[in-house]
Amino acid sequence: MVASVKQMMEAANAAVPRITPAQAKEMIAKGNTLVVDVRDAPEVEKSGKVAGAIHVSRGMLEFRADRETPYHDKNFAKDKTVILYCASGGRSALGGKVLKDMGYPNVYNLGAFKDWAESGEAIDKP
Repeated sequence: MVASVKQMMEAANAAVPRITPAQAKEMIAKGNTLVVDVRDAPEVEKSGKVAGAIHVSRGMLEFRADRETPYHDKNFAKDKTVILYCASGGRSALGGKVLKDMGYPNVYNLGAFKDWAESGEAIDKP
């Protein structure tokens, strides 16, 4: 089956709930939460990232999340709540859908990093 980016985005947005910075902050405060910045390295180096987040570029997300690859990141665990974000919410939606497909049940899309930053939430500076 051939799919367009528009169709993939629609499926991702239907599968991965979008949350606000306030909702994300509440989830993080409860613990057992992994926050993942899926932007490319130059973007993170320029702006910083959500305080405590890990950086995994969108292109490596599946490899870091899968225990069977040599690239697995031990921060990924299926019993955690996973919150993803990027520059606008597109890559984090697509990444979230992939994680759901991989068996991660609690995945959320924070959307744009700038929304977090503009809401005054904590940032790890570059």
